[in-house]
Amino acid sequence: MSPYPFRQFLRAGGERLSFSLSLFIFIALLLSGCSPAPSSANAPADTPFETIENKGSDTMVNLALAWAEAYMAQNPQVRISVTGGGSGTGIAALINGTVDIANASRAIKPEELEEAHAKGVEAVEIAVAQDAIAVVVNPANPVDRLTMPQISAIYTGQITNWQEVGGEDRPIVLLSRESNSGTYVFFLEEVIRQGDSDSDLLFSPDTLLLPSSEGISAEIRQNPNAVGYDGLGYVTPDQKTLAVAVSPDSPAVKPSIATVVDGSYPISRPLFMYTPGPPTGAVKTYLDWIMTAGQQQVKELGFVPLASTD
Repeated sequence: MSPYPFRQFLRAGGERLSFSLSLFIFIALLLSGCSPAPSSANAPADTPFETIENKGSDTMVNLALAWAEAYMAQNPQVRISVTGGGSGTGIAALINGTVDIANASRAIKPEELEEAHAKGVEAVEIAVAQDAIAVVVNPANPVDRLTMPQISAIYTGQITNWQEVGGEDRPIVLLSRESNSGTYVFFLEEVIRQGDSDSDLLFSPDTLLLPSSEGISAEIRQNPNAVGYDGLGYVTPDQKTLAVAVSPDSPAVKPSIATVVDGSYPISRPLFMYTPGPPTGAVKTYLDWIMTAGQQQVKELGFVPLASTD
C-alpha cells in the first residue's frame, strides 16, 4: 500500500469542503472494509451449550447416534456425545459419575445396583425401545428353524454338527459377542440358561467372541458353518435369520417388528437408558423427545418402537 494513501485527493483539487467530505467518505469505507462482518460464530450466545454424555451398549450405538443427530439439528444449543463400549462399560461409567446417560441392552445387574448405591448413585431405568435377538446363519445353510433347547445345546457344545439339527454333515462354528456386551449377557441368561436363574450353563469354550455386530456379520458371510446372534437392527440381507420355537411342539417364529410386538418371537427384550437419579433439565427434555418423536428413528433402524402397532 502507498505510504501516502490520500495523495489522489490532493491531486483532484477542488474546494476544501469537497476534499474534506471525500476524505471522510474514504476513511469510512476503509474502516468498514477492515471491520469483521457480523456472524453467528462471533455473535455472543444467549445461553451456553448444554452437553449430554451418553455411553454404553454397542447394540444401541447406531440408534443413539441417530437420536443425537436428529435432536441436535432441532436443538442447536445442545451437544450430545455418544460412544459405545458395551452395556457393562456404560453402566460402569454411570456408577463412576462420568456420563449423564448409560445405554444398556440388558437390565442392570443386582451387583451393579449395589455398587451404585454404595457410591450414592440412584440408577433410574427407562425403557426406550424394544429389540429381537435374531439367530443368524449363512444363506447356504439349509437349516431354517431351531428350538430354544437346541440353541442352548449348540452354544454349550452339546450339539456340534449341523446334521444333528437337520442340516448337512458339517461342524458348527459358534460366534458370540464379547462378555461386556449386554446382548451376550441376555443371550446367556435367557437362551442358553433359558431363564433359569439357578442354571450354571456357560458358552462353549470353542465359541469365537467378537467385539462387534459387524464382526459377526463378516464371519457369517464367509463361513457356511457358522451360527451367530445379533440385534434385529444389525441383521443384513446377506444373513439368514432362523425361525425359533420355544419347544419342539410349538410353532417356529421369525424375528420381526410384528412378532416382537405380538409376543410370538421368543427372544425379545427391551432396550434401556439409565440416568444417575431422576432425569432433570436437558437430559429429561432429551429423554422425553426419545420417548415420543424419537421413536421414528427406532423404526427406521430396524428396532421396535415402544407401543408399536406395526
